Amino acid sequence: MQEKNVVVMSKRDNVATVIRDLAEGETLIAETIMDVKTLQPIPFGHKVALRDIQAGEEVIKYGESIGAAFAFIKAGEHVHIHNTEGRRGRGDQQGR
Repeated sequence: MQEKNVVVMSKRDNVATVIRDLAEGETLIAETIMDVKTLQPIPFGHKVALRDIQAGEEVIKYGESIGAAFAFIKAGEHVHIHNTEGRRGRGDQQGR
């Protein structure tokens, strides 16, 4: 049995949390071996896309929205501030 390298907490999640540093080309393994490979190295504790995420689509982690993609994110891509923005506590977004 292969060791887990990501955590997925909800069936709604479109991202997983990486639980060890991952190299490019590694297959994601949660409860099962997934049909997704990393597209670049992803550090411990960061997020990886479980499927393609369209620009403007919510990013779901632990079954909850943690923000939105502002660019298209491919399955296996690193999900971080370079392609996702938070939507909570955004004073600059009030009144829009």
